[in-house]
Formats: sequence, C-alpha cells, structure tokens
Amino acid sequence: MQQSGAAGGRGCALFPLLGVLFFQDAHVRGYVGEKIKLKCTFKSTSDVTDKLTIDWTYRPPSSSRTVSIFHYQSFQYPTTAGTFRDRISWVGNVYKGDASISISNPTIKDNGTFSCAVKNPPDVHHNIPMTELTVTERGFGTMLSSVALLSILVFVPSAVVVALLLVRMGRKAAGLKKRSRSGYKKSSIEVSDDTDQEEEDACMVRLCIRCAECLDSDYEETY
Repeated sequence: MQQSGAAGGRGCALFPLLGVLFFQDAHVRGYVGEKIKLKCTFKSTSDVTDKLTIDWTYRPPSSSRTVSIFHYQSFQYPTTAGTFRDRISWVGNVYKGDASISISNPTIKDNGTFSCAVKNPPDVHHNIPMTELTVTERGFGTMLSSVALLSILVFVPSAVVVALLLVRMGRKAAGLKKRSRSGYKKSSIEVSDDTDQEEEDACMVRLCIRCAECLDSDYEETY
C-alpha cells in the first residue's frame, strides 16, 4: 500500500499466491485530517469476472481482533458501522488489477494493520499481505517549511520587480536633474512620454503588491 499527497509508504513487498500476485507497501505514513490512499494491486492468471471479491480488514494495535471495513463484488460496499463509517472510499479498478481504497479525515486512532484480500475464482490465495498505517500530527517544522516556501515564491519575485522599477526611476530622476542643470527643456512629446512611463511604473508596483496580497490571502484560507 502507499499513500497519496504528503504521506507515502515505506518499503514494499511482493506476495506470490496461488494464481494471484499482490503488491503492497509494508508501511504507510499519513497525517491527521489529510486523505490517505491505501494501495493494493494484484495480478491474476484468470480473467476478472463478477465472482471476484475484495475484502479490506483492520486490526487495531495490540489487538488480535480484526474488523471488516470494505467489501467489493461487482460493486463497492464500505462499512456502515464503527469508526470508519462514511470514511472509506473505493479508488480502485479491478480490470486494471487495482484494489485500492482511501481513508478520509484520518486520525491517530486509525493507526493499525490493514489487510487486502482478493479472490478471483478459480484463483485463490493462501497468504494475506498486511500494511502498517501510522497517522501523526503535522510537525511545526513541516508547517514552517511550507511558510518559508510560500514566502520565497510570493515575496522574492515581487521584491525583485519593485527593486528594478526603483532603480529605473532613480536613473530617470538623475537624468532629469542633470538636464535641468544644463538648462535643457523637454518638448511636449517628451513630457507626455515621461508621464505615461511613470504611470506604467506605478501600475506595475501596485500590481505586484496586489498579487502578493492575493496569494497571501489564499495561503491563510488554506491553513
């Protein structure tokens, strides 16, 4: 199995069965509140029929009791009771050898062992692979790195643009000062061009500031 998004599986194993080959990760790590994909793929020597069944079970830590959380036979039947009620979704495709599911709004209480069993008569299995799921809170360091990355992507480009505009405006001001000392007078066309350029530069500065504010607003809504 493996997890999508920020979390991912650690280590994997191939389980040769009688006519069926499983592929699952031995360990999956996820974060509280972030959807986790538990991946289970298989290969069968027989064609897929409506007799194919898939069963996912869950066993809590330090317990020998397993509970059924998902069943498939031509249609998906997620559990309607227990802590996984309304949180298990089918994301697989049996015709592509995919028996994966996902868990919405995971919590630390979801830690434990998940097993995926596929039967495709006459192919059957004699060994069920297992995956250990570990759900944790996102650490402060992870959140801090996200903030730093956002700052780099948003503020650095804006600062560069503003700096370039300031340098350009400074050079223009120095040129104007030099011309005024020498008694040079601009024509009406040159005055109009300078006014248009100043307005364009000011618009660019306001645009950069506005973009930074919008991105910062999006970031706050995300978190």
